[in-house]
Amino acid sequence: MQVIDTTIANVALPHMQGSLSATQDQIAWVLTSYIVASAIMTLPSGWLAMRFGAKKIYILSISIFTLSSVLCGLATSIEQMVLFRLLQGLSGASLIPISQATLLDINPKEKHGSAMAIWGAGIMIGPIIGPTLGGYLTEVYNWRWVFFINLPLGILTILGVFFFMPSTKSQQRRFDWIGFLTLAIIIGCIQLILDRGEQVDWFNSIEVPVYFIISGSAIWMYIFHTLHTQHPILPPAMFLDRNFVTSIIFMFFVGLILLATVALLPPYMQNLMGYSVLDVGVLMAPRGVGTMVGMGIVGKLINHVDPRMLILTGLSFTIASLYSMTGFSAFVPAETIVWTGLMQGFGLGLIFVPLSTIAYATLNPKYRAEAASVFNLTRNLGSSIGISIVMVVLSRNIQINHAILVEHITPFTFGISWKQVPDSLIGVTSGALAMLDGEVNRQAATIAYINDFKLMMWVVIASVPFVLLLKAPKKETGTK
Repeated sequence: MQVIDTTIANVALPHMQGSLSATQDQIAWVLTSYIVASAIMTLPSGWLAMRFGAKKIYILSISIFTLSSVLCGLATSIEQMVLFRLLQGLSGASLIPISQATLLDINPKEKHGSAMAIWGAGIMIGPIIGPTLGGYLTEVYNWRWVFFINLPLGILTILGVFFFMPSTKSQQRRFDWIGFLTLAIIIGCIQLILDRGEQVDWFNSIEVPVYFIISGSAIWMYIFHTLHTQHPILPPAMFLDRNFVTSIIFMFFVGLILLATVALLPPYMQNLMGYSVLDVGVLMAPRGVGTMVGMGIVGKLINHVDPRMLILTGLSFTIASLYSMTGFSAFVPAETIVWTGLMQGFGLGLIFVPLSTIAYATLNPKYRAEAASVFNLTRNLGSSIGISIVMVVLSRNIQINHAILVEHITPFTFGISWKQVPDSLIGVTSGALAMLDGEVNRQAATIAYINDFKLMMWVVIASVPFVLLLKAPKKETGTK
């Protein structure tokens, strides 16, 4: 539920925008507020689980998450929607790290790979099937059912956790408020820079430099405070583990492309190719199928194959799919969208489980709760930053491409003929020019999307060397 809600609202945004009388900038906060709130509240998840018990925090989080989902469905204004999405992100943030730490705690080390394969299915498939489910609910019912669907699932989850999740003992430990607040400021400023930068013209405004100064000061304060406090919110000792540090850097790269592609494809198919919301959802579904197949294979192989080889194989499939997407056009066949999505989902499925296993393979178990928070925070940050970057690059490239294409359109340009203009527009200069400008805009947008796909491909290629820094778990752990 928590991860699906990151993307389930994507395809419903145009409907929500009209219903709530919101501008394009305002409706974007429906996604951004959830992601930022989730990223910030992931930090104290480890402390909350140890201080009050993982089971109690888990049930409380699910309860508030389910309630806030219902409130989102009942929202009558954009202000209410953003507020309830903020509450949804805050309450759901601890679900992922606590569930991951719990699965690692209740399973012996030789079964960690299989446990992460099952757990990873929800994490990876969630954002991929989100647009499909959101598109179906919006088309068949109403955009409000995108949120109402969480009510029965939330109730079932609360009952399941209450009866089956083992209780853990609480530990008395002081909360590092200064560390939490400084990290929250850093994360919030980074997101605001990425979201607001394009609108206010980056460093030509007062706003963006102020965010940079505040975040820089917060980083300095956090480092100084962490080195001089007895109980920092994130123990520095866990960052001495090479596997863990390399894994979270790698997870950041995975996060960059995980949701960025999901954010780009629905508007690409709706605005340029003319697909309906339901059709977009159906064409996005194969990504989830590919991920399920990849994770199913990894669950069987993880104890017998070097996890680094699985990661490299997954990266190869992901790179190949993004390379194929750089050949897209405004007339790309539906089957091409399907098989590239299937390939990319399969590649991501091969990457996530081995990476989650290696991250904790050599880490001291006493840091597991905090480590799970950092691991998932990194994925959230990568996803949030990835969406912001591709949207900023898309917007700028559309303008640049439009200007370049227009330069080459004259009455003497080869390939452009008034014969291409409908008879009804002959002699109506404004109508003909409007039609021509519409086609230029369409082609400029197509090139901009392709450039984004190419950018993501190079991001994945740049992450390949990090695999060489990972250490495979000891052989005996996979043969017990």
